Formats: sequence, C-alpha cells, structure tokens
Amino acid sequence: MARVTLDLPEQFIYTHTINVRMTDLNTGKHVGNDQMISLLSEARYRFFCHIGFDQFDTDKQSIVVTDLVATYKTESFAQDDLQFEVGLMDFNKYGADLIFRVSKQPGGQLVVLAKQGFVFFDHQSHAIMPVPTAFREQFADLA
Repeated sequence: MARVTLDLPEQFIYTHTINVRMTDLNTGKHVGNDQMISLLSEARYRFFCHIGFDQFDTDKQSIVVTDLVATYKTESFAQDDLQFEVGLMDFNKYGADLIFRVSKQPGGQLVVLAKQGFVFFDHQSHAIMPVPTAFREQFADLA
C-alpha cells in the first residue's frame, strides 16, 4: 500500500499545547487514532477562536471538515505534552487546508502530521459558501 505524504506550509501560524489524558489512551496504552482526531479537532477549534472566528458563536456560518489525512510517526502516552502547530494552505473558493504538525514537548519528537480540508458553510441556506472576505484578507499572504 502506498504511503500518504503531506506537504507542509512555509510557516505554521498558531501553536497550542495539549496534555494527554488517561482517557485519550486505548488498550495499547497509547493515544488511540480516534482520540488523536479529537485532539486535532480541539487544536482546530482553538486556532479558529484565536483568530476571532468562533465556530460555535454563530447561527449563520461555520466550517465543515471535508477530508482528513493523518500520518502517525510515533506513539504518545498519558501526561505527554503535545504541541500542535497549525498552518493554512491550498486556499480555494470555499475553504482551505489546515496542516498540523504534532510533536512531544520538550524535545520535539514528531508524533503526527495531519491535514484537515474544510469549507465554510452557511447554516441558513444549508450550503457551502465562499471564504468570507475578512478571513481571506486576514491570511492574504498565505492564499
């Protein structure tokens, strides 16, 4: 089976650290893939809050994740501090890709590289919508 490779952005624009909880572990006593996806979603949420776009603070628009790729490099265990670096790439009319580089801290051992494609979604019309102008302008140097 061919392995997936991810392109990385020129720069990561947001960093957040999450401490691994016992409840994030699977029967192998390391972070399960399902929990890693949840941790990536938490980092995504925190990134959007950081830039002033609260995904849950609107009845009109939000984002929808359209695809996900994760490549696992090493195990992570309870009490590990995981640094989630977030970057944006590949803007299109309706969204972009969030790229995540997850590493153990201190030390920087790479745990996961991941991508979440997303589109903006209009909840009133129940349809995807173009990237809001303010969002595109905020990241004009990346688009």
